[in-house]
Amino acid sequence: MKIKEKIEGDVAVLTIGGNMMGGPETMALHDKVKSLGADGIKRVVIDLKGVKWMNSSGLGVLMACMSTLNNTGGKLKLASVTEKVKSLLVITQLMRIFDTYENAERAVASFYEEQHN
Repeated sequence: MKIKEKIEGDVAVLTIGGNMMGGPETMALHDKVKSLGADGIKRVVIDLKGVKWMNSSGLGVLMACMSTLNNTGGKLKLASVTEKVKSLLVITQLMRIFDTYENAERAVASFYEEQHN
């Protein structure tokens, strides 16, 4: 699994590639979110367009990232959720708790729209 980071204003976009199947590389995503929070970045978009498959460990890491951000007053949004990952989110009923967007640009824009409403 690969993680690419891009900062847009005060929003971090983390683009994931590969499989999220647990293990140290998946935990690296949670560590990255924690480190962003320590740097004062509390709004994060995880772009899943490059994720081929995810298991329950991958879902657990997404939940951990969301909890970490929520506990610091931040927010997590998911972008470019593939059909395979989307079906997993639907089956586990996690689709209801994640904010999902068709792409990272739309997810980032939604943070700014919320600020002005």
